Amino acid sequence: MADIAMNGTAASAAEIRNPSRLLFVDNIRWTMIVLVLSMHACDTYSPFGSWYYVDRQTTGFGTKLFFGAYQSFLQAFFMAVLFFIGGYFAAAAYDRKGVSRFVRDRFVRLGLPTLLYMLAIGPLTQYFLSRTWGTGGFAHQWLLHLKDGEWLSETGPMWFCAALLMFSIVYGLIRLSGWKEPRVELRGNRRDGASVAIFIAVMATVTFLARIAVREDVSVLNMHPGDFPQYLLMFTAGAFGYRGGWIIGLPERFCILSASMALTLAVLLFVMLILLGGALQGQTTQYMGGFNPVSAGKCLWEALVCAGTGLLMLAVYRRHYDRQGAVARWLSDNAFGVYLIHPPILIGFAILLQGVVLHPVAKAMVLTALAAIGSFAASAFVLRKSPLRRIV
Repeated sequence: MADIAMNGTAASAAEIRNPSRLLFVDNIRWTMIVLVLSMHACDTYSPFGSWYYVDRQTTGFGTKLFFGAYQSFLQAFFMAVLFFIGGYFAAAAYDRKGVSRFVRDRFVRLGLPTLLYMLAIGPLTQYFLSRTWGTGGFAHQWLLHLKDGEWLSETGPMWFCAALLMFSIVYGLIRLSGWKEPRVELRGNRRDGASVAIFIAVMATVTFLARIAVREDVSVLNMHPGDFPQYLLMFTAGAFGYRGGWIIGLPERFCILSASMALTLAVLLFVMLILLGGALQGQTTQYMGGFNPVSAGKCLWEALVCAGTGLLMLAVYRRHYDRQGAVARWLSDNAFGVYLIHPPILIGFAILLQGVVLHPVAKAMVLTALAAIGSFAASAFVLRKSPLRRIV
């Protein structure tokens, strides 16, 4: 496919809906996948988060603050960016394919890999690497896994694909009813700036209300309902963005200015949340939800980071990374395979590093690098050369 040339001018929605490939979006996608590996490496060594295998040691305040800030920052935007991309391409795919082929293809691309993980990769990882299953042999535990319905909660990182499949099916049914998102163009004027501010406010408010009912750390079928308002809004924004041509047409200057304002406010709010929210005293309960100002502030902080980082990445990647050499193309081609296969590889390297004496932050960085190398190699030289290549 031909590259889309970026000449600094706003493109029309019709130009965006042509078959040209958005290489900067591909580059954003594989970058987000590497950040997923980074998050899971941090989960292994930090006192925060949950993961199959952990190797945690007593850490000081500075290390806790670093992990808490870094993991919170990633959580505030990186999966939301992937949902935005998912919504963008869902709208494009439905326009090309219609409802039947759209739903079928979504199931093949999202549903089958998720089932593969739930029924094979996840159980093998739990039993042989993380050793979080009981005794009696793998076959016995696997049958129990099916009989008691536990497999429904064993999506691992593929919860994202399961959620994206659900969003896509609902989107397809809405489109089947005859509705189509209106074309809303953003030209970067003051009214568009107000629209971004309203979007951030809505995201913060709806997330806060959701976390009054369900705390952020509560998991349902391996998904966190407290995060879903953000994901649903970003998926919806992606669909509207496709129709309105935002991803190319939104002026760079507007993206940079809006991102700067949002992220500056986010930094100030983060400092206030740390100083006044109880983190310095080890009191973190209110950050997770409930009807309190700390939860409200954290929800606003997440919305600011989500919108601000998303706009900043759009401007930076669109200008500087709208091209791919052999390496970037290889990374892009294998991004989904890495997402699917990285848990056992990351855990395997974590086990090998267990006896290595390193600071937890340095160890997380080393584990990220090793897991990335191993996962990309496994995707390229194993998955993509196997009968599974169609779905990865």
